[in-house]
Amino acid sequence: MPQVLRFEQVDVFAERACQGNALAVVLAADGLSTAQMQAFAAWTQLSETTFLLAPTLPGAHYRVRIFTPLRELPFAGHPTLGSCQVWLQHYPQCSAEEIVQECAAGAIRIRRQGSGLAFAAPPLVRSGEVDPQTLATVRQGLGLSAAQVQASAWVDNGPGWLGVLLGSRDEVLAIRPDYLALGGLNVGVIAPWPGGEADVEVRALMGEERCEDPVTGSLNASLAQWLIACGRLPTRYTASQGTLLGRRGRVQLERTGEEVWVGGQVQGVISGSVSL
Repeated sequence: MPQVLRFEQVDVFAERACQGNALAVVLAADGLSTAQMQAFAAWTQLSETTFLLAPTLPGAHYRVRIFTPLRELPFAGHPTLGSCQVWLQHYPQCSAEEIVQECAAGAIRIRRQGSGLAFAAPPLVRSGEVDPQTLATVRQGLGLSAAQVQASAWVDNGPGWLGVLLGSRDEVLAIRPDYLALGGLNVGVIAPWPGGEADVEVRALMGEERCEDPVTGSLNASLAQWLIACGRLPTRYTASQGTLLGRRGRVQLERTGEEVWVGGQVQGVISGSVSL
């Protein structure tokens, strides 16, 4: 017999519904198998679908499993904020200043931030220089000249991110990616937006899924860790993402001490049940 479970769909990093990145959240999903979770994530066709379960780590408030239509991720940003918002909605009695989310990447701390939420960026699992051959593949896939690339680095906190810094927002928005040429690489492109509605423009180009992600917390987290540390961005700034997809994503980045916090608003869109 199918299980009937509570279901929410939210819009993350959005000041109003339909401006950010959609997330499907299934609650009390402990009875589902990995195959059932993956099948539902493939069916939703959203960039990520999450499943909330009882925690196993001491001090964690809940556990989350995060799936794209193709695979499970150890960590992702917009699913972290969206899942936490849904969990708080269903457990309003929680008065903790910080919520601890358990995921495959470990314990992620989340705090209330004005009308939104912010998570402490997890450490990078891969960082440092990009080898010339891989960088040449990226330039070919994005149609960039060597002169356009101001800096590059591995900024992977789980999804495999490689970061590329360009000189202007116009260059970022002009990219028309050749996903086949990217060879499965997940590339985040960022550039300053002087005098704009935000401080930088970001695009997340998913070589494996061959699509662009609307607004991406994990990428913005790792780009901030990289570019703040090397002095190319201030310790507090706002990122715009999703422009070419008709979205108006806004991500708040701030380094406090040695930690980078990634914040934004979450809007409820759909509430009901799902039969799995």
